[in-house]
Amino acid sequence: MTQPFIAPSLLAADFANLQKELDLINRSEADYLHFDVMDGLFVPNISFGFPLLETAKKYCQKPLDVHLMIVQPERYLEAFAEGGASVIHVHYEACTHLHRTLSQIRELGCRAGVALNPHTPISVLEDVLEQIDVVLIMSVNPGFGGQTFIPHTIQKITKLKQLLTANRSAALIEVDGGVGEKNAPTLLNAGADILVAGNSVFRANDPLEAIRQLKNSRQPTIA
Repeated sequence: MTQPFIAPSLLAADFANLQKELDLINRSEADYLHFDVMDGLFVPNISFGFPLLETAKKYCQKPLDVHLMIVQPERYLEAFAEGGASVIHVHYEACTHLHRTLSQIRELGCRAGVALNPHTPISVLEDVLEQIDVVLIMSVNPGFGGQTFIPHTIQKITKLKQLLTANRSAALIEVDGGVGEKNAPTLLNAGADILVAGNSVFRANDPLEAIRQLKNSRQPTIA
């Protein structure tokens, strides 16, 4: 089995010791640093923006996986690309012209991601699959860290995997929200490729070991 990609979420880090936290990610087996951007409009919370992105790019050696939970994300794509994003996720629910937005992300030299809220069916992606590099499945309602994983997400991942396979799409499946060592194998078995982990990494007694365990998660074996 191919090892999953692990993307620790900066939202759960200790910002009083940010450089130390970023150094920890550098020393870990993580593949990305997940960077959440919230505007207080699309979601009921406000997080960090360009100054912190520049700091993360300066001190973090891992590619930046940027998740835009904002309205009209197309206004800021160029700035996030210039700020160091490797992957830019926009929400299906926030984009009036999704195909155009995804094309713009790719033209900027970034991988194009589409995020889906828990209530949004994967069928909405059928007409834009050729423009998608990553699908980010929200397994909690976006806006806050530390929420409980929504069990229906497993079925959603399975359906998405079937859709991608049927259309010969190479897009990866990313899962964000309530991800940890206990449910990682089930997520991978359903078809997930990238696991976003916040509290399960940064609040662990040994974050490096927590990342290592996620990285080495195995699909459940069938007796």
